[in-house]
Amino acid sequence: MSALAPTLQAFFTDRLIRQRNASDHTIAAYRDTMRLLLGYVTAQTGTAPSRLDIDQLDAPIIGSFLDHLEQERGNSVRTRNARLSAIHSLFRYAALTHPEHADSIARVLAIPPKRFDRTVICSTNAIWVFDLTCRGCLASRPDRLPLALNAIDDYVLDSKCRVSRPKVSGPGCLA
Repeated sequence: MSALAPTLQAFFTDRLIRQRNASDHTIAAYRDTMRLLLGYVTAQTGTAPSRLDIDQLDAPIIGSFLDHLEQERGNSVRTRNARLSAIHSLFRYAALTHPEHADSIARVLAIPPKRFDRTVICSTNAIWVFDLTCRGCLASRPDRLPLALNAIDDYVLDSKCRVSRPKVSGPGCLA
């Protein structure tokens, strides 16, 4: 048995479950990452997963695995970074149990997450605020509609969102 198999088992049973008390969703996501990684490395090297060693999971193969996730599997950058986080977690654990592989582990841990543009989704928030305003004061005082629309405009300007003004078909409701 290689150094990878017992390390991988101890990572899940000892590190994630016992020490970190990770949720079932986290464990499932990490499991899926390791399954994909081992399948990819097996396809690239021809070595069975049970015979893989930690040194075979070096930085170049991890980097090509991450590229494979994006290009061939169509994963987003966020998914790629989540998979990298799981791999980093495994290798931080492996660094404690296998100091003889410190050099290759350090190279894997040096792989940075990929940068991505963060999109601000705020049109729903403006409509949500408008809906709350309509249900509250506009149901009893329809004359306050201009004040409510001004409040929405202020909210949109403060949050730097570009949202069209919602259409109103009657007091207290959205069209």
